[in-house]
Amino acid sequence: MFFMTTFYDDLNSGTGESDEVILFDFGTLENMDDWLIVNDGVMGGLSKSKFILSDSNTAVYSGNVTLENNGGFASTRTKAMRFQLDGSKGILIRVKGDGKKYQFRIRTDDRFDGVSYRYHFETNVNDWQTISIPFSKFVPVFRGRILQDVEPVSPKDIQQVGFLISDKQTGAFHLEIQWIKAYR
Repeated sequence: MFFMTTFYDDLNSGTGESDEVILFDFGTLENMDDWLIVNDGVMGGLSKSKFILSDSNTAVYSGNVTLENNGGFASTRTKAMRFQLDGSKGILIRVKGDGKKYQFRIRTDDRFDGVSYRYHFETNVNDWQTISIPFSKFVPVFRGRILQDVEPVSPKDIQQVGFLISDKQTGAFHLEIQWIKAYR
C-alpha cells in the first residue's frame, strides 16, 4: 500500500508545515503492491531483481545484472500515482549500498515507456547515506540516451519514482532503502 503523509507538524515553524514530505517510509509500509520490477527482460536480457520489505524495517532491492542476451539493467519503480509535490525542490533518499553506482529515477507521466529523469549516486559499502537530489540535477533520458530540448522535472507532475542499476555493473547488487522524501 502506498504511504504518503501530508505535511507533518514542524514545531519550530509554527505554520503546521514541514520542509519534508514522506513519500515512502519502508518501516511503516505493509506491502510492496505499489512497486514494480522492470528488468532488461523487456528486451531479451536475463538480469533478475526483487524489491522486498526486510525484517529491519527497510526495503531491499537486490538481484543480479548480466550482459547476456544484450541485457544490462535492473530496475524497480512505483506504479503511476500523483505525488503532489508542487513547491518541492528535490528528493532525499536514505540508503545503504554495496559500493555500486545506482540511479534514482523520476517519471512525469503514467506510461510504461518514455522519458524519465535520472540522477546517478554512488554508495558506500554498508554505510547509511542520506542523499539530497535537487530537481535541477535530474537529467532527461530515454532508454539510456540523454535527451536535449526536454523540459526540466516539474515536481507537480511526478507520477513514478524508482531505482535502476546499469552501466555494465554485472553481478550481484544490494541496495537497502529506509525512506524516500521530497524537500521544499
